[in-house]
Amino acid sequence: MRKLIFAINTTLDGCCDHTKFYPNEDTMDYFVNLTRDADTFVYGRKTYELMVPYWPDVAKEDPSDEFAQAFDAVSNMIVFSQSLDSPERQKTRIIRTGLYDQVLKLKQEQGKNILTGGVSIPSQLAELGLIDEYRFVVHPIVV
Repeated sequence: MRKLIFAINTTLDGCCDHTKFYPNEDTMDYFVNLTRDADTFVYGRKTYELMVPYWPDVAKEDPSDEFAQAFDAVSNMIVFSQSLDSPERQKTRIIRTGLYDQVLKLKQEQGKNILTGGVSIPSQLAELGLIDEYRFVVHPIVV
């Protein structure tokens, strides 16, 4: 069974708003490796809209950006949303219901790890007992 990994950047005071700080090079290397070990992302609409089209565009514009390249190489993106009409990315599937059943099914498929991030969907996944690993990267700043 594949692992579902929740990974997030946060500050000492619990801020996970990525517009308020930027990870250093070591942190980016960590997330590059974590992303390369995954082939599926599970997001809610808000996190999806923060990540796409931003990282795929960076991947096109800057082939040397390792995180953007790793992000763009992930083959499946699952977005749980009631309000998103259509995906920005071809490799994206929008699912409107059945979080537990859909994620359990994903975990049972062959493949690499599944990554989730953001706040809302991971909170629901944690409550359902579906997260296998938690990866908190705490930045030594207060926002």
